Amino acid sequence: MTFFSPKQTLSMQTRDGVRLDADVYYPKHQGKFPVLLMRQPYGRAIASTVVYAHPSWYADQGYIVVIQDVRGRGTSEGEFELFVNEIEDGFDTVEWAAHLPRSTGQVGMYGFSYQGMTQLYAAIDRPPALKALAPAMVGYDLYHDWAYEGGAFCYQLNLGWAMQLAAETARRKANQEAYQTLYAAARNPPLHDPVCPLSGILRQLAPESHYHDWLSHPDPNDYYWQMSPHHQMQAVDLPMLHIGGWFDTYLRGTVRLYKAMAARSQFPQHLMVAPWAHLPWGRKTGSIDYGAEAQNKIDRLQIQWFDYFLKGRGSLEEMPVSLFEMGTNQWCKFSQFPATFPQIYALSSTGLAAMGEGSLTTQPSSSSAPPDLLIHDSWRPVPSLGGHAAMPAGSFDRAAIDCRTDVLTYTSAPLETDLHIAGEAIVQIYCTADAPSFDLCATLSEVKPNGSVFGFSQGYLRIPQSSALPESHLISLQPTCMCIAAGNSLRLSLSAACFPAYAMNPGTGTQPIDSQLIDAQVITITVYSDGDRPSHILLPIEEIKS
Repeated sequence: MTFFSPKQTLSMQTRDGVRLDADVYYPKHQGKFPVLLMRQPYGRAIASTVVYAHPSWYADQGYIVVIQDVRGRGTSEGEFELFVNEIEDGFDTVEWAAHLPRSTGQVGMYGFSYQGMTQLYAAIDRPPALKALAPAMVGYDLYHDWAYEGGAFCYQLNLGWAMQLAAETARRKANQEAYQTLYAAARNPPLHDPVCPLSGILRQLAPESHYHDWLSHPDPNDYYWQMSPHHQMQAVDLPMLHIGGWFDTYLRGTVRLYKAMAARSQFPQHLMVAPWAHLPWGRKTGSIDYGAEAQNKIDRLQIQWFDYFLKGRGSLEEMPVSLFEMGTNQWCKFSQFPATFPQIYALSSTGLAAMGEGSLTTQPSSSSAPPDLLIHDSWRPVPSLGGHAAMPAGSFDRAAIDCRTDVLTYTSAPLETDLHIAGEAIVQIYCTADAPSFDLCATLSEVKPNGSVFGFSQGYLRIPQSSALPESHLISLQPTCMCIAAGNSLRLSLSAACFPAYAMNPGTGTQPIDSQLIDAQVITITVYSDGDRPSHILLPIEEIKS
């Protein structure tokens, strides 16, 4: 009888002869087992244990677990090029893993972020052995879900991640000085220029980084089309367990992927969204403790998923969509992602929304409501605080930000009954500006009687060409599931910056890579909420739960 140690380090060769290394964990008992594969760029020993159980735990559940360094990462050979080789390498790895000793020949994949992306890329060429996926927190469309949001460059997160990847490249090259510089910079990205996100450190120490390529492509063009999974997966049909977080920067991609697959797949597509940031996954995100129901139970959920599709045992949840409702801190079940007919909350103002005199109401806008003036000054841009696009992410008390006079706030009366919001909200703003270009940031918050203000959903929009006449602009907000308790209020906050989450708009109409801080303008934005120009929120309201 052949003896298999619980962990082995094995290598394979890709079709072009590159060696890829993996740690392989075997169950301690005899027999044949399905394979769970994770392909990642951060060093395979980590195995995404920042959010998942150790691979040895998954092996103990009756799986051969393969954690592989992708090309040019860890100890694998080759040059790392962001997402370039993951389709062919993913296919080759799935087929290699399927033929490991004691394998049943069936492979499932799991992992979040880059490890979620490698699942999608591996599936594109449809390796026969690949039977089920569990992608978590992915950018289905690299432009809209990762690099940019609403046309604005996601500055803080993109720069920090690019420096992390560059540091790993320096480590592989044994360049200690570059590694230490990048290691420190990744933890505190030097965001010294609010309008031009060029990075001198990356240009000097990591000229091969994708970062400046992303900056050089500020529009959703062929550059992203060639790399993004969303248009290459039309022939892919696999059961997928989609995992997201309400404060994860890639939630738009997770929901987009789920909707696309649910609309056309013959296999079950399940979605679970918890009140988590990109990491860690647990009951407390930002300054709020969401209770025991928000604890990370993903490992057992994934075992249930893979047992069903790779072993033919057990059952699945009857309702495919599980959303954690913040506020009640309970799970809600749906047959599909909520797409309720939205209720309109109209903006109304005395003209002093910058002083807290804006209101939200379900009544139509007054025909004579005066406009509000929103002033943006590059010397003191409105700072980012939590949400999904900044570090740290999550919900924090933003009362001090809402007190600024360069933030317009519109607040409802205290609610008479609980307000249940589930789905995707849209803010429609009628406005004009005195600069060629400007930005709008919209944040939905719960206002409590003690004056604290906790944001739960945010959206950002760059208007590249403004008009002298009022125009309507739509701001798509982060999907959410939230209950605002009776006695509390709903608030919409509007600003013209959210720095450093997004690169600041200088108002000149230039792209970020061509912008200069010295040219930044003071921008005056006029926001209308009258009968002819009724700025409002389209809020996805769920029926009150008994």
